[in-house]
Amino acid sequence: MKPLFALLTLSLTALPGLASAETSLSSLQKAWSVCQYRTLENQKQSCLSDLSQQAHRIRGRDSDPELLIWRAIIDSSWAGAKGGLGALNLVRQAKADLEKALAINPQALQGSAYTSLGALYYQVPGWPVGFGDDKKAEAMLQKALAINPDGIDPNYFYGDFQLEQGNKEAARRYLTKALNAAPRPGRDIADSGRHADIERDLKKLD
Repeated sequence: MKPLFALLTLSLTALPGLASAETSLSSLQKAWSVCQYRTLENQKQSCLSDLSQQAHRIRGRDSDPELLIWRAIIDSSWAGAKGGLGALNLVRQAKADLEKALAINPQALQGSAYTSLGALYYQVPGWPVGFGDDKKAEAMLQKALAINPDGIDPNYFYGDFQLEQGNKEAARRYLTKALNAAPRPGRDIADSGRHADIERDLKKLD
């Protein structure tokens, strides 16, 4: 899994609502963006581990596709921070949660389960180590784009996938579209961090 940029340190316990088992979706989103983009690299794994525990304690989590998606995003990010073979159980759990979410409502969060599952398929090693599969990755990411063609995340991940495949023209097209996507209300930290991811990829195309 790819490492992402880290900027500042902010204690997870300082975020409102995370001490409760009734953590809201918006609290999970905010906390994830802080862990992923504003936490020092040597503290990121601990931040995401704590957040994963919170997400797994939420009541009704196994029947709510939006919560399943966010639980998977958190666990996938934790796997990325952890790295190595020790992260495989986390990505397998994330895959299972995303598949549950798709079975309940594939349109949830504008098709984010397809986006996240597609990202896992091209970032996780293939057989016999993991379940990575580039054909499945492309199929999932294309489904995500069909649901949310202008979204920052589906365009970023499809662009990043194309970059991994060596398709520079397609990569530039989708990454540029992601960079120009409309801001998401209340997601300023996540959007800023994703822009850094996009710009990092675009520099590889220069």
